[in-house]
Amino acid sequence: MNEAKHITISLDPAAPRKAALSALLEQIMAAYSVSDDEGPLTDAVERFLSGFPHLTVRRHGDTVVASTSLGRERRVILAGHLDTVPVIDNFPPRWLEPGDPLIRPEIAREHPSERVMWGRGATDMKPADAVMLYLAATLTAPRVDLTYVFYDHEEVAAEQNGLRKVAESHPDWIRGDFAIIGEPTSCGIEGGCNGTIRFDVVTHGVAAHSARAWMGENAIHKAADILNRLNAYEPADVPVDGLTYREGLNATLISGGKGTNVIPDECRVHVNYRFAPDKTLAEAKALMMGADAGAELGNGEHVATGGVFEGYGIEMRDESPAARPGMDAPFARRLAALVRERTGREPMAKLGWTDVARFSQLGVPAVNLGAGDPLLAHKHDEQMPESQLELLAGILVDALA
Repeated sequence: MNEAKHITISLDPAAPRKAALSALLEQIMAAYSVSDDEGPLTDAVERFLSGFPHLTVRRHGDTVVASTSLGRERRVILAGHLDTVPVIDNFPPRWLEPGDPLIRPEIAREHPSERVMWGRGATDMKPADAVMLYLAATLTAPRVDLTYVFYDHEEVAAEQNGLRKVAESHPDWIRGDFAIIGEPTSCGIEGGCNGTIRFDVVTHGVAAHSARAWMGENAIHKAADILNRLNAYEPADVPVDGLTYREGLNATLISGGKGTNVIPDECRVHVNYRFAPDKTLAEAKALMMGADAGAELGNGEHVATGGVFEGYGIEMRDESPAARPGMDAPFARRLAALVRERTGREPMAKLGWTDVARFSQLGVPAVNLGAGDPLLAHKHDEQMPESQLELLAGILVDALA
């Protein structure tokens, strides 16, 4: 793909807001920016933002950070990732006119006379990126100082995430009092996020020929108790800062055995625990394996000293902290009131993990707020009605300007 190699982002200062937003979306949608290929779009974003004297623009790798320095008492951060998941016959994108059969039935019913943007990134999350670019260009005297973060590699492994790299290398670039991540939420607020840990629960046995099974010890059979413990778990609803988070504990993979006639000497049940933001990572791990099990990423297998899986081997595979929503902050209350007024929607808890957790680690409360239906993210027919651009921009302008 080379459609994004020479992309230019421009904004007509005389254009009405609706036209300006749609034009910005068209330009960044036309940029092929699947993870690992977002560099040309990052270049274009950097050039665009560098043209505005009220912004200080910095870059780390393929992440661009643009900030105002107006001496306001508070700072709000708006962040969006530029990369997308791989295309599925949905690039290049295009506007669908009313009546086009590619428009999903529910969108056609709710927006019968609207154009719809179709293609990779149409919900996750180039519409929010377009709105943030518009705000960066036009909000020259906001009530708070603003920092805009356009980052790379959100859709792949955490170690490649551009926001993570900036948080580690230049935390001062993204310090603030509140943050908004433009993940698709249909312009509603989804506050904070659940944390997640993934680990193998391991049983050990003794290998033997299955014709003489009594000479061995079956590790897969031993895993029955692990599955029983998982079946006995009852998902908890946990209130945090006025929002209710639902936890989950599930086996997602199971493996064991080395042959069809060999008694297995090891079995691994891969477990994912999604925990509410009332818990730290350490507290979540203690509930699963005890406070002093010693199981950490990359340090092999350890015996659980307590918790749900006491007595079994544990090997950590992945961990990400939860994020509190911070809905008691004054700016959050104002933002929630605007969303309620424009959409009728109350704030909801974000049950999946998002990059709001990175801000939470820096002590910055954060919410998810973006255009597009989150249920359409990553689908082959990813699409968004045009009016959501203006809806999101109106909410943010009135909250910030």
